[in-house]
Amino acid sequence: MTEQIGILLYPGAQVSAVLGLTDLFHLACRSAAHGDAAGHLRVRHLRADAGAAPETVFDSDPQAEEPRYDVMILPPSLEPPISPEAAAPLARWLRERHADGTVLASVCGGAFLLGETGLLAGRAVTTHWTYVLALQDRFPKVRVDTDRLIIDGGDIVSAGGLMSWTDLGLKLVDRFLGPVAMAATARMLLVDPPGREQRYYSGFVPRLNHGDAAILKAQHFLQAGEGKEARLSVLAAQAGLEARTFLRRFQKATGLTATDYAQRLRVAKAQELLQFGQQPVERIAWQVGYSDPGAFRKVFLRIVGLTPGEYRQRFHA
Repeated sequence: MTEQIGILLYPGAQVSAVLGLTDLFHLACRSAAHGDAAGHLRVRHLRADAGAAPETVFDSDPQAEEPRYDVMILPPSLEPPISPEAAAPLARWLRERHADGTVLASVCGGAFLLGETGLLAGRAVTTHWTYVLALQDRFPKVRVDTDRLIIDGGDIVSAGGLMSWTDLGLKLVDRFLGPVAMAATARMLLVDPPGREQRYYSGFVPRLNHGDAAILKAQHFLQAGEGKEARLSVLAAQAGLEARTFLRRFQKATGLTATDYAQRLRVAKAQELLQFGQQPVERIAWQVGYSDPGAFRKVFLRIVGLTPGEYRQRFHA
């Protein structure tokens, strides 16, 4: 059976990702042919210009009949996210494909085009971790989760960073050709099979443009002290607010509790020390404000998804 994959070349789309996905699917088909998997992946590139309907500019099997699309991929972009005006005609076209049964899949900044379809309301989506605030502000009904590298909702799939097209490609190979072909393709490309998390790589990007000047004062205090001083009485005094009012306004402005915000600042500093230094974990725990190394390890694992030792092993410079 032939599965039909479209890749949409919208304005600003990253061509290297488009070509990389095409090569990945070609290798997957070759791996499947050498194994027991039955199936074939047909790949088409569709270019969208000046509001016109997307037209085919590449077809891996041009002699085949006019395809339906099992999946339509929105690749990443090296440019700023696509504007609502530029996205509008493509969003209509994508909604029609989705209504016909096509799975929509985005990578990195492609999530902004996916968001313009209106199909993400109430759903979880991931994108590059530096886009989290911009995506959440533009689509407030979407649940943005950039800890995860891939979120597979069945009919809508999103992948995080610029290079996560490899993870998305392998995910689709697994879906269409099976785990054996997927594993063989990953080995050929020397990439990890799906299962990584984006939070391994992301940093803490606090929300600072919320417009609450009192809370911003407390944030600046926390940032300057790297989260070590986070007593409620001190933070509320910095903001000039009563404690209960401070807690409510802090979470509304930043999306985090004051405690979680401080913990993320401490963990960010610990990540830096683990990556670039040689100090033992116990010393780092004390340096970032934890007297109990066990408590530090638990907080680090919850936020990063790796233990401090695993993080150092993976990322030490």
